[in-house]
Amino acid sequence: MNTRIEHWNNPDAPAANSLVPASNLLVINNAGEILMQRRRDTGQWALPGGMQELGETPSQCAVRECAEETGILAEITGLLGVYSDPNHLIEYLSDGEVRQEYEVTYLGRPISGAPTTNEEASAVHWIEPTALDDYDVHPTMRRQLNDYLTGRYPVAD
Repeated sequence: MNTRIEHWNNPDAPAANSLVPASNLLVINNAGEILMQRRRDTGQWALPGGMQELGETPSQCAVRECAEETGILAEITGLLGVYSDPNHLIEYLSDGEVRQEYEVTYLGRPISGAPTTNEEASAVHWIEPTALDDYDVHPTMRRQLNDYLTGRYPVAD
């Protein structure tokens, strides 16, 4: 754990040295629960998502990352928004990368699979939206969840 540090509004954070396109998938099941994973590298809860690979679209990235990180195959049903906060930097302790991400966050629904832990997620749960305050969620991820829960779908930010 703690192989990365998330800096947010930290004037002492190191300067970014990369800008990385990434995609998240906010998956909602029929009960209205949200699929969340507990990241092994920070211990915080987050939507499944990650870095876009060469040769794939942002939506393909979101579906792939969701399946890899949670065991849930999902389909995209909409777009929540585009998020990139220059005050949110991700510092990787292993190689010195300090990343600003450009995240496209999609909405989705599960097709198949079951929540499964792996090398990236120490826990995967369907979480009732009213219980989200019981989980350690980074403020920038919380913003995305709040945008969904309040019906605010920013096209770009």
